[in-house]
Amino acid sequence: MLNDHDRIFTNIYGMHDRSLKGAMARGHWDGTAAILGNGRDWIIEQVKTSGLRGRGGAGFPTGLKWSFMPKQSDGRPSFLVINADESEPGTCKDREIMRHDPHTLIEGALIAGFAMGARAAYIYIRGEYVREKEALQAAIDECYEAGLIGRNACRSDYDFDVYLHHGAGAYICGEETALLESLEGKKGMPRMKPPFPAGSGLYGCPTTVNNVESIAVVPTILRRGGAWFAGIGRPNNTGVKLFAMSGHVNTPCVVEEAMSISMKELIEKHGGGVRGGWKNLKAVIPGGASCPVIPAHLCEDAIMDYDGMREKQSSFGTACLIVMDQQTDIIKAIARLSQFFKHESCGQCTPCREGTSWMWRVMERLVTGEAEVEEIDMLFSVTKQVEGHTICALGDAAAWPIQGLIRHYREEIEDRIKARKTGRMGAMAAE
Repeated sequence: MLNDHDRIFTNIYGMHDRSLKGAMARGHWDGTAAILGNGRDWIIEQVKTSGLRGRGGAGFPTGLKWSFMPKQSDGRPSFLVINADESEPGTCKDREIMRHDPHTLIEGALIAGFAMGARAAYIYIRGEYVREKEALQAAIDECYEAGLIGRNACRSDYDFDVYLHHGAGAYICGEETALLESLEGKKGMPRMKPPFPAGSGLYGCPTTVNNVESIAVVPTILRRGGAWFAGIGRPNNTGVKLFAMSGHVNTPCVVEEAMSISMKELIEKHGGGVRGGWKNLKAVIPGGASCPVIPAHLCEDAIMDYDGMREKQSSFGTACLIVMDQQTDIIKAIARLSQFFKHESCGQCTPCREGTSWMWRVMERLVTGEAEVEEIDMLFSVTKQVEGHTICALGDAAAWPIQGLIRHYREEIEDRIKARKTGRMGAMAAE
């Protein structure tokens, strides 16, 4: 359990003043110039010490990612790009930062940009986040007015601009290279790697793309020391984290908690418990729609961190749980996700373009029981042909929920097919 004095986001519920004055009263923008004065190497070393891993889903070590940026400029400017395209179904944590605690993000952008020698930060915000954009832009304007960013930011002799770019609502633009393409005014389609963004990213210049939460926690880590952050959670899974819960919990919420909290404690304590009690739990998708589903019996001792979810053959992802009770038609729920991924595929890779459509069509027939039992193995085989064979991870994201469903709920799928054949179709499945 996280102590109140260890919380980084002091206004996650919007109960306090989100303006610059209110943020400063809660300790943000405190001694920022002194942090910059410690130099690039010190900042990166502290972030490495903290064990901070990317909070957007992949979990790549943040300090290591920053260290890939060139130490000396070859004449090209460097950029920091912040991924605020929070389009994963079930994920809504970054939204709370942007609309209620925006100054954590702007201060983090300045410090991270300085550490990488970037001349500007571009925040790419999802098209549907209209109010969040307004709050964030108002905070950016306040910081320019106060001299915290812009020319001679925080009187540190460092010039740094922050730009806010509104996307058009495409899920694929959450993939870092598709996001860069969209920022450049092109169609949001992922790029082949290499070159990686640190070598050739935005406008062909060295670029690092980070998630909103990854950047927003940095100022507090540097003020309190990397060792403090590393002391929370399990080794390799350190720090505090924003968790979200939606679905069949009594109090859906976004909450800041320590990494490595148990899933049961998270749901019972902050989510108000499962609707109808813990025994009514059927399954949990632990980190946004692309993570394989975990059945109830595995949720009993599940640990909410990168390693804990891997042990359960799932993924920690964005740590935004979708909770489903016994009344859920799990086959229908996963079919709906299949439809989403099919719709959002950019169509560049053949396995993804054809595979997502094919998987969705089979899933639709599994929902009604109009398939053959042999098709379950065929569907699993196709997910393996899509997974790992595409330019970006959207193919994986489409395959994993189906793999989790077949792995844990094969009997339910088979029963539905047999029920259809014998005319015993249940009312829910026949809808």
